[in-house]
Amino acid sequence: MDRRTVLKFLGGTAAARLPLFHAAASAPASAAGMRISKYENIPVSIPWAERVREMSVLNWRRENMDVPSNRFNLVRLHTDVGLSGVGIGGSEGVLKSMVGRSPWEYVLADNAGGALMAIYDILGQATGLPACRLFAASPRRRIVPAWWSLSYPPAMIASEAKLGYSQGYRVHKVKIRPWEDPVAQADAICAAVPGDYRVWGDANFFWGSAGRTLHYARQLAKHPNYFGLESPIARGYLEGYRQLKGQTPLQMSEHLGVIDTMTAIREGLLEAFIIAGPLGREMFRVNALAQFYGKQLWIENSCWTGIGQVFQAHLAAAFPSIAYSICCAHISEDDLVKEPLTVNDGFYDIPERPGLGVSVDENALDKYRRR
Repeated sequence: MDRRTVLKFLGGTAAARLPLFHAAASAPASAAGMRISKYENIPVSIPWAERVREMSVLNWRRENMDVPSNRFNLVRLHTDVGLSGVGIGGSEGVLKSMVGRSPWEYVLADNAGGALMAIYDILGQATGLPACRLFAASPRRRIVPAWWSLSYPPAMIASEAKLGYSQGYRVHKVKIRPWEDPVAQADAICAAVPGDYRVWGDANFFWGSAGRTLHYARQLAKHPNYFGLESPIARGYLEGYRQLKGQTPLQMSEHLGVIDTMTAIREGLLEAFIIAGPLGREMFRVNALAQFYGKQLWIENSCWTGIGQVFQAHLAAAFPSIAYSICCAHISEDDLVKEPLTVNDGFYDIPERPGLGVSVDENALDKYRRR
């Protein structure tokens, strides 16, 4: 189809068909007329888990970043009818502007940032729906979460893979960096876990050229557990992906927008796109694009806390193009929720309670609150 037809498809009336709008009609009158009465914006700092703390801090320092702990703001929105929701992130200015307004106004509002999680938590409670059913009438009951690691030495990365496998994960995203040999890492991982534990490597542009990428990709492809590569070459280097096309059996993935999306799709350069951005209307557009062209989405827009991971799981359940939901909270000392993300034989069962379906561990929040 021509570009105009595609854009018309993507800009269609998907939002008007949201189950949320139908559920809103049957919501109690008090919930329909509720207003956001106040907010909390709580700074939190959680140390990295002891087993990976030293090496994690060193990894980020090698990339000229000082990341001594998992730092974020926990957001709570309260309403005048007693409902409250929780999220991660959101600017102070946006939160202030929400006070006195209806949470219904913020459906699909990308500019709300992480506060949108709290909005969906509230609206789910108001309508009696789990968050995934605000977006889809028949969401998946379970999704595939992916374990995540920085670029650790081979023995350590193998230990992390074994831990991920023991906790039920069957997919693992491994950071690839110049200070560790990716082939030695692959050797160690494949010796440590069964064959059904699948791995993709994320080079974050460090390999630079198509030639260097092809050198390593062919070696990694010999390892039966490895199935994909993310961002292997220089940012925006479209010609490099053209040179790689058909040269390796590994799936190629890239962050949406790093290279021209339509060119990458039209020329068959990528099997998947990484989504790390907006949580509202843009998510519908990107899912529609992926569905239209039969591409996968690997999502990582809310991966650092238990709250974010569960919200991300709801998105993965609702949007059929999302193949994997990346989880990073396990490298922190605490995930900040009472109900941990429990994975069984590669799958996570979506909570059925209204809203996000998880609750903040108040003792942990008090412990890690930045004062």
